[in-house]
Amino acid sequence: QVQLVESGGGLVQPGGSLRLSCAPSGSIFSPYAMGWYRQAPGKQRELVVVINNDGGTNHADSVKGRFTISRDNSKNTVYLQMNSLRPEDTAVYYCNANRPKTLFGPGYNYWGQGTQVTVSS
Repeated sequence: QVQLVESGGGLVQPGGSLRLSCAPSGSIFSPYAMGWYRQAPGKQRELVVVINNDGGTNHADSVKGRFTISRDNSKNTVYLQMNSLRPEDTAVYYCNANRPKTLFGPGYNYWGQGTQVTVSS
């Protein structure tokens, strides 16, 4: 079973930056969409930002202008550059990769195990 492996989380002061990475543990068909979600204590998991295979993105309003997503299609890897971090960005960040079933390959919806991001002074 393929897993998504996240890295790059940690503790950072308000106003600081972090870069998250996510890559599959094995070979997968090219994802249609890859993205990041987060879940803060006591809250539901929410969308942070996703990127489609044509480069189109969808950001949560709370991160626009601060977070940038990018992907390396040759490695099926996705990155999240987080700048101007705020205490309210504190959460477990989850990577997602999904693809609908087509004539050319299977469908899937993979999640990572999550990486903790803590923004605190």
